[in-house]
Amino acid sequence: MKVKVAINGYGTIGKRVADAVNLQDDMEVVGVTKTRPDFEAKLASKRYPLYVAKPENVELFEKAGIEIQGTIEDLIPKADIVVDCSPNKVGAENKAKYYEKAGIKAVFQGGEKKDVAEISFNALANYDMARGKSYVRVVSCNTTGLTRLLYQLKTNFRIGRIRATMLRRVVDPKEDKKGLVNGIVPDPVAIPSHHGPDVKTVLPDVDIVTTAFKLPTTLMHVHSLCIELKESVSPDDVISVLEQEPRIMLVSAGDGFTSTAKIIEFARELRLRYDLFENVVWRESVGIDGNDLFVTQAVHQEAIVVPENVDAIRAMFELADKKESIRKTNKTLGIQKVF
Repeated sequence: MKVKVAINGYGTIGKRVADAVNLQDDMEVVGVTKTRPDFEAKLASKRYPLYVAKPENVELFEKAGIEIQGTIEDLIPKADIVVDCSPNKVGAENKAKYYEKAGIKAVFQGGEKKDVAEISFNALANYDMARGKSYVRVVSCNTTGLTRLLYQLKTNFRIGRIRATMLRRVVDPKEDKKGLVNGIVPDPVAIPSHHGPDVKTVLPDVDIVTTAFKLPTTLMHVHSLCIELKESVSPDDVISVLEQEPRIMLVSAGDGFTSTAKIIEFARELRLRYDLFENVVWRESVGIDGNDLFVTQAVHQEAIVVPENVDAIRAMFELADKKESIRKTNKTLGIQKVF
């Protein structure tokens, strides 16, 4: 029997999760929701059974001539689990309003506080902790990128203090009502940014402090990390370890990857919606000065958490062990060594 999955919020993350779930042989999408009858709702109705996230908006969909199957209240009984891809804080409201009352499992996104779920999740770092759980929170795009990289490093080397700076895209590409046209915003001004504490919800034993800045770009986040080494390690040792993990992609400036714009251009040739599910690490950035390891990576905020949502579902229903779930997800999403 396939796990029946409802996607509550068919937006930037939700539509990608829906398509990823639809590729799995052990789960299926039984419906998606939209709040407003816009072009995304029209496209969604042609791909999946469409439901209205806010029951009071049903009439708007009917006036727009968009076929709907009902509301979120009609969708939940058809599902075994809901992947909540609502805007920040709305997921917590949905949990209290719908999911707990229905007794249904739910996956939340990183915009929610950690208390919304029983655990914060990253497939590489703590897959087994999600086994059998009812509520799981997939950490944010930045936290996912940090956690993957740090898990791979701490598993293979003895590391100490981590200092990381997040250079964040200010909004997603489609958010034309928001933005930062001419400036760089410390976010927050004081240390730490929320990313370090969020990493510790998955990797509680790491010593990390983060700072963050918003930049006027929509393409990707960039992380600059300085990691204390407690043993003798060479850059080649680090690169070799990173190459072993399919969800980390190493690229070279020598091949033309001189900016996030070039990475996205490459992704446009590689996948639907130019999705990069992997951390993208510049080989040339891996360097050692004294006892400090330096690494720079880029994170595609629209896509990096998608495989984690799929793996979270498998863990919650105990469909596969960690290794098998990640293998299946990677295969269906085309996550593999490119260079």
